Amino acid sequence: MATEHSAPAHDVKDMQRHRLLTSIAVMSATVMQVIDTTIVNVALPQMQGQLGATPDQISWVLTSYLVASAIVMMLTGYLTDRLGQRRLLIASIAGFTITSALCGIANSLEEMVAFRLLQGIFGAALVPLSQSIMLQIFPQEERGRAMAIWGVGVMVGPILGPTLGGWLTDAASWRWTFFINLPVGIFSALLTWRVVANSPLRERRMDWWGLAYLIVTISGAQFVLDRGSQLDWFSSTQIQIAATLSILSLLAYVWHSLQMREHAIINPLIFRDRNFATSSLLLAIFGLGLFGTLMLQPLMLANLFAYPALTIGFALAPRGIASMISMMVVGRIIRRVDPRLLIASGITIFTFGSYLTTQYSLNIDIFWIVVPAIIQGFGLGLVFVPLSTVAFSTLEPRFAAEAAGVYSVLRTIGSAIGISIVAKVLTDHAQIAWNQLGGALHEGNPALRDYLAQAQLGIHAPSVAPLLATELGRQSQMLGILDAFFLVTWSFAAMLPLLLVLRLPKKTGAAAAPGKG
Repeated sequence: MATEHSAPAHDVKDMQRHRLLTSIAVMSATVMQVIDTTIVNVALPQMQGQLGATPDQISWVLTSYLVASAIVMMLTGYLTDRLGQRRLLIASIAGFTITSALCGIANSLEEMVAFRLLQGIFGAALVPLSQSIMLQIFPQEERGRAMAIWGVGVMVGPILGPTLGGWLTDAASWRWTFFINLPVGIFSALLTWRVVANSPLRERRMDWWGLAYLIVTISGAQFVLDRGSQLDWFSSTQIQIAATLSILSLLAYVWHSLQMREHAIINPLIFRDRNFATSSLLLAIFGLGLFGTLMLQPLMLANLFAYPALTIGFALAPRGIASMISMMVVGRIIRRVDPRLLIASGITIFTFGSYLTTQYSLNIDIFWIVVPAIIQGFGLGLVFVPLSTVAFSTLEPRFAAEAAGVYSVLRTIGSAIGISIVAKVLTDHAQIAWNQLGGALHEGNPALRDYLAQAQLGIHAPSVAPLLATELGRQSQMLGILDAFFLVTWSFAAMLPLLLVLRLPKKTGAAAAPGKG
């Protein structure tokens, strides 16, 4: 692409106008999709009540979307070649908008999970396509700027999502967290049809066997994580079958992809690049902890502290604001600072913020919710852009577009697994705490008598049983949440040794991320 300095003034203005409109078109779709991953979190407690779901069941609303998105995201390159980027983008936006409306009218957990699956299928291509198109419309020397704009758009979700979701849930209902996508989707689809250029179509063979292996692998693993605690894990025949199928399918895919090489859905050769393989693993672990936290905090604030949805949204929004600030700082210094140092600093800061959440109790105020969120958000921003820079800096250019999809897929899979693991730890450890604490509730316990005396109640008063049951539930739930936060904290700390594997990128400014063209 020619630089703007060599073009006539009117051509430069036309180019800038087209770039602006294209950026608005693709980023509005991206922001809609990213907001949808966080706006729903705040509404989970209300959904849980109206749909009659348990805490681990309501997590399916999140994981069903993420799993479907991860599977279809791997087909973005294939679909782009067969349909063209404009047609695929319009179809994705339209499908995402329609399925958002279906989610808003769902009346049961089964309907909600089914519609979220469809929403994930249509929304899968939005983020990779927007990244690719943004890199196409900016010249090589301005790709860092393109990724900064794209990164800020991606971070709008954690800022607007919780607050907007809280306001909509309080002012109307949780259903409007889905209905809000309708006007944005219509606007984005129309503008995309008007300004986004279509890419050339290419003949491409579909690796159906590879796709089938991956679907069974991901779906089987997610079934084990989602249903394991309900079915008593590997004492259940269903869990045994699902786990076996998942492992065998993964092994089959590895063998199959090594045979197919260039025609495989995921070319195994991209993982020969040490930076890309390590960065992808780091991003998956990071997604595990981040999305686990994003699921835990709204449930804790609603169920244990009785905060209204809008307050929860305002309490969680500072994480996104801090992320945006740190990303802008990184954008200015990344050319002069070793990105590995930035990543290490970000992981350390995020780990410290997560450690603070392990010190929660039922007596904390909103300050202790906001401060860890700010610290975590600042650390997130220090990791996000430098990690992408390192991931693609040493990768062969011919693998760039395919690697972008794989990179996003692994983040999505890590997020889905993280949500399931955190939900499992919360449920199981809360039950363990219930049994342990419940064993201390007997007449011979002086602490129990002192507690009841403060409430001016005798041990045999009629109101004692419901009072103790309520308090026992709150305490055991809090202990389960703390154990889940400990897991999240250790998952971040475990990332630090992996940084020793990364090599210094050749050019930190030019290889922020991959794209076509």
